[in-house]
Amino acid sequence: MFYRRNLPGWERAVRAILGAVMIGYGLVGLAAGPVGYLVAAGGAVAILTGFVGFCPMCAMVGRRLPAP
Repeated sequence: MFYRRNLPGWERAVRAILGAVMIGYGLVGLAAGPVGYLVAAGGAVAILTGFVGFCPMCAMVGRRLPAP
């Protein structure tokens, strides 16, 4: 199944950067406790959606990029 990108380029870059920050903070800043692992997992999802360019939650609410 192919998914159509629904994230603009600037948002993809922001998600990748902030996802890396979330992983670092979750594993180092929160002493790798249960909450830290959840924050790190959220960061991994943010990085993944940033690299792929598709966000399932945005698709659920009908967000689309304008056609070129």
